[in-house]
Amino acid sequence: MARTQALDTAANNLANAGTSGFRAQRDYFSGVLAGGIDQDPATASQVGQSVNGFGVLGGNRLDLGQGELKATGNPLDLALEGQGFFAIQTSNGIRYTRDGAFSRSPKGVLQTSQGEPVLDANLKPITIPTGSIYVSPDGSISVSTADGSVIVGKVGAFDFSDKSVLSAEGSNRFSANGTKPIAANVSVEQGSVEGANEDAVHGTMQLVLVQRQAEMMQKALSVFNNDFDKTASEDLPRV
Repeated sequence: MARTQALDTAANNLANAGTSGFRAQRDYFSGVLAGGIDQDPATASQVGQSVNGFGVLGGNRLDLGQGELKATGNPLDLALEGQGFFAIQTSNGIRYTRDGAFSRSPKGVLQTSQGEPVLDANLKPITIPTGSIYVSPDGSISVSTADGSVIVGKVGAFDFSDKSVLSAEGSNRFSANGTKPIAANVSVEQGSVEGANEDAVHGTMQLVLVQRQAEMMQKALSVFNNDFDKTASEDLPRV
């Protein structure tokens, strides 16, 4: 079961290797004895911690490592360097993303590719007038118009002291489950988007590895079941 779950995780990571802002899921293991990685260290058994290498699959965790930044030339495409997220207003509430492929709506609102408003540091939509757009590394947006250059807003960048509160929704969006964010220490790069933090080569190798492990486990179970059936049919009647 553990290898089957790991196989599903590896397949999902590989399928989203080309998704902007995607964060891969990584397997973690829990000790067979008390004191696994998913238990409170204050009450965990030291014996269990010492043998945690011999464990069972405890679940999946988000890999929040940096993805590759790809230049697009679009002045409204933004990428974050460092730990943090953009905030967007969705029909299900505020969600967080690393996908900075933004555009300007007909009403001038900065939005995602799905038409959802991108929020500023105060979690309010950002309206951008027509003109040449410049986004500084701190997220401030300035627009050059006939009347001169003016700062029209600042893209919000948020982080969480406890990142375990984040849960994935879809391929590149995350819910904080009601947890209040803090300001992120990041740099905003204009004219770029961040790719997935899972490359196709590594993802393919991981998928093949887990698939072989799953096949080995399945074969081992088959051999065990055959031997068990043989014992039950030949040896037990003699008792």
